[in-house]
Amino acid sequence: MAAVATAASATEPGGSGDRRPNVIVIMADDLGVGDLGCYGQRSIMTPRIDRMAAEGMRFTQAYAGAPVCAPSRCVLMTGLHAGHARIRDNSGRVGGVVDEISGTGHRIPLLDEDLTVAEVVQAAGYATGITGKWGLGEAGSAGEPNRQGFDEWYGFLNQNHAASHFPDYLWRDGRRVFLEANRDRGQRQYANDLFTEFAIDFIHRHRDAPFFLYVPFTIPHAELEVRSQEPYADRDWPEASKTFAAMVTRLDHDVGRILDVLADLGIEGDTLVLFTSDNGSPEGGGEMFGSNGGLRGRKGSLHEGGLRVPMIAGWPGRIAAGAVSEQVWSFADLLPTLADLAGVRAPAGVDGVSVAATLRDEPQDLSDRTLYWERPAPKFQQAARRGRFKALRPGPDAPLQVFDLAADPGETRDVAAERPELVAEFAKYLADARVDSPHWPDRLPEPDRLP
Repeated sequence: MAAVATAASATEPGGSGDRRPNVIVIMADDLGVGDLGCYGQRSIMTPRIDRMAAEGMRFTQAYAGAPVCAPSRCVLMTGLHAGHARIRDNSGRVGGVVDEISGTGHRIPLLDEDLTVAEVVQAAGYATGITGKWGLGEAGSAGEPNRQGFDEWYGFLNQNHAASHFPDYLWRDGRRVFLEANRDRGQRQYANDLFTEFAIDFIHRHRDAPFFLYVPFTIPHAELEVRSQEPYADRDWPEASKTFAAMVTRLDHDVGRILDVLADLGIEGDTLVLFTSDNGSPEGGGEMFGSNGGLRGRKGSLHEGGLRVPMIAGWPGRIAAGAVSEQVWSFADLLPTLADLAGVRAPAGVDGVSVAATLRDEPQDLSDRTLYWERPAPKFQQAARRGRFKALRPGPDAPLQVFDLAADPGETRDVAAERPELVAEFAKYLADARVDSPHWPDRLPEPDRLP
């Protein structure tokens, strides 16, 4: 296990004198920024998440760690951006361990020396649990959740396995648990229901002490499967769209169940709940609904539609109702933020910064820092954002593009020719922002060919 920073205080979050909060992070799978009513969706009903936004803080410029599943989750867990993280794509090009489903290699797991947010808060005395889709280590590897700071674990290890919402087995603390009701395509136990039940049970059992619960749900990721298409079954929509909409509303219902148990136990004021998605929406059932919120690109793209995600924070009594924040932050900021709230020092070397001040509705200026993303396949690409400007290199030898997101959030107009000073600054940053990975040996542009 990696070394963990020592606590600044065993009982006080950042020295404020208040009780350290419980933290629940709920993450949807492939939910677009435009799929929720509170972000402008008009066809799909999401009343509980919309209410969470109305009673808490809705962020308009929050970013995933990467445009696809595994690296985005790695950034969330480790506080390292995609140029420093262990896992940079869903499968490695070199090395790795055997995939649980395909039986081939190249799944890259977290290693013992990697430090996760779960390890950080666990060392501070938090009970830690995870239920849903992990994707950061196969069975028997160092990347299993119980070896990465989680006391309790129930769900999918493997991304491909997680595409089935009626699986024949799940993993629980290193054991394969078979779901007899789903054998022979029985489709009687819906995975998301089981994850919600685990989350509710975990909250009940740990309500008297600080806990960290990570709930990476598997909906609305394809395969598009749900128990019922209600309340959309009679709509004149394509079948895939009806199923997708029903999955999003089912997700909303499950989030509501978790929020309800906090209220029933009287601990909602002691609990910070963050709701987000792992990346932008893919092509599929959500296309007719404007899932990418009018942004350019989708899942897999380094344009805004692949990276910008919903982010809602609920913390009654601590976060002002109806707050809307334009603070720019990313998944790499979760680890230092939760370390701050838990009263421990964030480990040295992480790329993220604490946004606890923003969550407390205190002034916080992060406009001078730069966020970084990369995508190794199908061709190496990089992107960065500082302030209102974003740079994108769409290929290893491609010219750098620059977009003014304040004036052009849809990234329709490349202003690189008009702003050569920004091109030079971003080119230098992109050349220095990453370290090479043995699992994704990508060729960067030669310095004399930049920008």
